[in-house]
Amino acid sequence: MAATAHGPQPVDRASAMPLWAQLHADLRRRVDTGEFTTAFPGELALIEQYAVSRHTVREALRRLRDEGVVVAERGRQPRLAGTPEIEQPLGALYSLFAAVEAAGQDQHSIVRRLDIRADGVVAVRLGLEESTPLLYLERLRLSDGEPLAVDRVWLPAHVAAPLLDADFSHTALYTELAARCGIRLTGGRENIRAVVPTRAERAQLGIDDTVAAFAIERLSEHHGQPLEWRTTLVRGDRFSVTAAFTARTGYRLDVTGPAPRQRRRPHAATLTETR
Repeated sequence: MAATAHGPQPVDRASAMPLWAQLHADLRRRVDTGEFTTAFPGELALIEQYAVSRHTVREALRRLRDEGVVVAERGRQPRLAGTPEIEQPLGALYSLFAAVEAAGQDQHSIVRRLDIRADGVVAVRLGLEESTPLLYLERLRLSDGEPLAVDRVWLPAHVAAPLLDADFSHTALYTELAARCGIRLTGGRENIRAVVPTRAERAQLGIDDTVAAFAIERLSEHHGQPLEWRTTLVRGDRFSVTAAFTARTGYRLDVTGPAPRQRRRPHAATLTETR
């Protein structure tokens, strides 16, 4: 098979080399030349590009997966192993710590702030007097040693003060909240929107100006009482959100008007389950 600079090279059906092996070799070539820096093609795209069967494509992808070159899972778009993706389920009280580890990656945090302070705006969000002391936790979340998100959390100090003794470099907030304070959050509301990070935010996340981010705001409750206000800025190239639905209940997106003009961003959208 003669080498080409870019793009797929047709398979040689007269060759003694199996079609899957030819496809595997050409995909390795294309990976090595940096052709798939944006996205790796899916099964249907590969079938069309190489004019081969689905079985041939799947065998080539299986070999690439076994070699650690791609992550190829049934029902999902293949991707290069060097670009892992953290998946968050919508409509669930999830833990970023658990989501990172579920993706098979090492979770670590750099704790930047852990103290007691007052914040009138956040206190009002939690239904408290503006001067109410709040526990504040700020972390840079890492996945396999690379920046993934900047996470900021506020909780009422009279409930969360025992968390001051926790080491949040490698543990989940909700785990510590249950163990040290005897509280498990029972629900809440989350808003996720795409944003254009500022220069300072890009430096924190280790991204350039071609990568967007998700801004996540969460108000969590304990049996109907607001207890946690959290803001998270997470890299858009390593994070996705998913939603499950059924034909009976479905789900809907409640789209609100534009948020305050603090940065360039589209309208905010909040997922609400239908009943």
